[in-house]
Amino acid sequence: MIQLFRRGLVILLLIAVGCCIRDLWTPRARPPRKVRPEVVELRVTGYCRCGSCCGWRRNWFGRPVIAAGPNRGKPKAVGITASGTRAHPGTLAADTSIYPFGTIMYVPGYGYGRVEDRGGDIKGQHIDLYYRSHATALRWGNQILRVKVWKPGSGGADAGRRR
Repeated sequence: MIQLFRRGLVILLLIAVGCCIRDLWTPRARPPRKVRPEVVELRVTGYCRCGSCCGWRRNWFGRPVIAAGPNRGKPKAVGITASGTRAHPGTLAADTSIYPFGTIMYVPGYGYGRVEDRGGDIKGQHIDLYYRSHATALRWGNQILRVKVWKPGSGGADAGRRR
């Protein structure tokens, strides 16, 4: 009986530790080697997964639903990006007609990120940086910055090689 209790305790501890360090296992965005970035001036803002930033609210049953627009009232997967990944530090939201999913960017003061999301207010030369808390996203504010950009396909296996 005591061994069963110990095994259960060990399993519970492993699950708890795994959830706490999940962000350490998240793949970090890195630019392709030997490829020069495009430097672009962008409006840079911050966002988090809260309803205020992502346009959702809770319904009568306490479930998250889309707050406005043609999909109003439909279920919302909170914390899941438009590309299907879980939002984490380094997740960027952009206008995907200009910066497609997978675009790597270096934002001064934030670091490297990958475009994995889009938002209703993200149009043109504007990106949104993911933060874990609403207060931190608000502290970032609204800035105009020179950002380094590596679009997908700009640095494959042949990048930087002479032919």
